[in-house]
Amino acid sequence: MPSTPMTLTGRPLVGGAAQGALLFADVGLSFWGGVDPVSGEVIDRHHPLSGQHMAGRVLAIPSGRGSCTGSSVLMELISNGHAPAALVLADVDEILTLGVLVAHTLFERSLPVLCIGREAFGALRDAAFARVEGQALTLFEHAPDSDCQASNTLAEPVPGASLELSAEDQAQLDGQHGKAAQVAMQLVVRMAELQGASSLVTISQAHIDGCIYTGPASLQFAEQLVKWGARVRVPTTLNSISVDQRRWRELGVDPALGEPASALGDAYMAMGAQLSYTCAPYLLDSAPKAGEQIVWAESNAVVYANSVLGAHTQKYPDYLDICIALTGRAPLAGCHLQAQRKARMIVEVPPLEDLDDAFYPLLGYHIGALAGSRIPLVLGLQNASPSLDDLKAFGAAFATTSAAPLFHIGGVTPEALEPANVLAPGNAPEVIRIRLEHLYDAWCELNSANDPHVDIVSLGNPHFSLSEFAQLAHLCHGRRKHPDMVLAITCGRAVLEQARDAGYLDVLERFGATLITDTCWCMVGEPVMPPGARTLMTNSGKYAHYAPGLVGRLVHFASLAECVDSACTTTASGRLPRWLQPAIQQEKPAHV
Repeated sequence: MPSTPMTLTGRPLVGGAAQGALLFADVGLSFWGGVDPVSGEVIDRHHPLSGQHMAGRVLAIPSGRGSCTGSSVLMELISNGHAPAALVLADVDEILTLGVLVAHTLFERSLPVLCIGREAFGALRDAAFARVEGQALTLFEHAPDSDCQASNTLAEPVPGASLELSAEDQAQLDGQHGKAAQVAMQLVVRMAELQGASSLVTISQAHIDGCIYTGPASLQFAEQLVKWGARVRVPTTLNSISVDQRRWRELGVDPALGEPASALGDAYMAMGAQLSYTCAPYLLDSAPKAGEQIVWAESNAVVYANSVLGAHTQKYPDYLDICIALTGRAPLAGCHLQAQRKARMIVEVPPLEDLDDAFYPLLGYHIGALAGSRIPLVLGLQNASPSLDDLKAFGAAFATTSAAPLFHIGGVTPEALEPANVLAPGNAPEVIRIRLEHLYDAWCELNSANDPHVDIVSLGNPHFSLSEFAQLAHLCHGRRKHPDMVLAITCGRAVLEQARDAGYLDVLERFGATLITDTCWCMVGEPVMPPGARTLMTNSGKYAHYAPGLVGRLVHFASLAECVDSACTTTASGRLPRWLQPAIQQEKPAHV
């Protein structure tokens, strides 16, 4: 960059002034699973900022990605003093912005958030120091001598935005329905203004992701709402919490986590939410229908609801989800609008044969990284007839590496049965052709373990479905796991009882499997994860990505059948799936 300071202008999502050393990456970052909520270290071991600490620095990333719980992690960092000094984005990111807004509401602490657009964002690459003041971003080669007094104030509403409120909306905003509804409506209105929504929409149900315990601030937020008399206005389900609420003591979980994590689930139930505790609410009888306006959080659930069920939801941040459940109203923006559900890119998949269940999470993981915040239309799978479990695995991995709330698969997903229907008129989307070598590279990325030994097999991320239980029972029938091996499955309580009634649990218990409800592998740690375990195996692209940062273990990623075989032998075969073998011209190890 030039030796003289460079000044850019952008849109302040949260106003204020701050400065610091610039921490830049051109890859989106999921704060949940990618950033330690206590220290501010980037723990996503696949991210270019891995190992960096963001406290006191100006963090510049294109956007968030992955989990809706990023808002909660950022709020924790603001509350404990380990947040970045300011956040500079290429694209508007509701998840991260909402975390700042809630911290301002709850703790009267904040930080500037400035969106400068993709064209200007590249200019930050070579800067060493940055100053944010209102709408201005000044870049320096080194720290300037002059001081910038930090101050954080909420940005003014979007210029020219006009939000139409109903009489009932206004009554809630005026406090006629109590403090909790008033604060919730204030945050809903604030987010609607940032999104440029002209009105709010009535929603029929909610799924809450904010019940995941990220630290004291997450519990304080929920308990404050309860003290203010919060009650949900629509049927509301709860995501996985951070512990198996019924068995965390039996499983040896430290009370320092078990007690507040369980209390957080209780707080949301005190607001009237159902005791569901699953990251796969689409497996419940209450799953929404096509065209239904809902508010769901949890990244894989959002993507599945939009893409596979055809329901309409945005990728809602933690805390905004409960605010909408308390008011019954959501910003009429994003995927709530049919025009915003169109594909912005086309991805062509080559014809492949002998596909197994490892194909779909791997493909979703790769396409998510290509898509960023764009909605893709995937072509080439119409004859493969992916199952609902395949689409679940694809969507979870896609949501891990992407910020998009929706994907279309031509001839498969409901809105893309005729692919032309999901392309915007007059739009010429980018076309990307996937080669098998690209999938091989993704395979090597997810297979981070070099040691063929396996200590634990992790299944159920997202939560296991009844059909996955059936498949696993078939693979385990008449076999027993190795005595030194742990094979554990996380699932929702409702599906667990269905599997019990179907007789699948008898087979799995004879095999030696461990069943865990209420929580999910993304929240499971020691001692459920054996302290001496060095490597794990999973068929989840999502967990293969997050596990190295979350639990410090390297990963073997493979099909469900390979997972069962390794549970019996404690060894990963390292074999490439048959459909992937043509990607290499000569024999080479699968784990690179």
